Amino acid sequence: MNSKTKGILYVITAAFGISMMSVFVHLSGDLPSFQKAFFRNAVSLVFVAAIMLKQHTSFIPKKGSLPSLFFRSLFGTIGLVCNFYAIDRLVLADANMLNKLSPFFAIIFSVFLLNEKPSLAQILGVVTAFTGSLFIIKPTMSGYSAFPAFMGALGGLGAGAAYTFVRRLGKNGENSFLIIFFFSAFSCLVCLPFMMVHPTTMSTKSLIYLICAGISACIGQFGITRAYIYAPAKEISVYDYSQVLFAALFGFLMFGQVPDLLSVIGYCLICGAGIAMFFYNKRHVA
Repeated sequence: MNSKTKGILYVITAAFGISMMSVFVHLSGDLPSFQKAFFRNAVSLVFVAAIMLKQHTSFIPKKGSLPSLFFRSLFGTIGLVCNFYAIDRLVLADANMLNKLSPFFAIIFSVFLLNEKPSLAQILGVVTAFTGSLFIIKPTMSGYSAFPAFMGALGGLGAGAAYTFVRRLGKNGENSFLIIFFFSAFSCLVCLPFMMVHPTTMSTKSLIYLICAGISACIGQFGITRAYIYAPAKEISVYDYSQVLFAALFGFLMFGQVPDLLSVIGYCLICGAGIAMFFYNKRHVA
């Protein structure tokens, strides 16, 4: 099995893990999004810390990494909480698709944070993706009905900003496990006060589901990390959209969810923009 094939398999495995995380978050019931985010990241924190200790990886960031680690964790936490809010109130495929706006938000943030100038193709991709998001959000709906979709899009924005800071950390040579550890620890600390102010009793079943969500998220995070070790993003990133297919399948089989026609049009526009940018990057990015 060559490196590219391994990278593709890891990306699809990661997409499956993130989709299962959405399922378990949804199954955990009517709990505050901050509480769900806390337990999801607590599991990741334990797993990553164990790996770092086993590999004797330093818990001290490289010089100059701390500000980027802070903003990566801040925007990542915002993105995660908003995504969980959307998962609880939208069709799973809708919530996952809105979160897939993150690469396009990353292009926008890279202009301001990394001084990167987008190409015309990238600008068209961003416009197309945001047009697709409007079909999912349906802004002509009542404010109450549209709000979860706007939160889902905000989750994509947070993730896109976080990924931009991850790129900056990568350029600084920061360890990927330390980035995940810092984010998980930061998110737990931020979510904990909200849990204490508005405590909600969990059933044993809800706790088990949230632990499963954390394990699934770990599979997703490590799958992506391994994927990009084996192959560059321009060769395998398009397969990450399999996450939406998994989410639609699980949503239908487990919850009887069927996306409406406007949402399907939105999926086609966002996935189409992502696939087009994949081929553009493959041709034009060295």
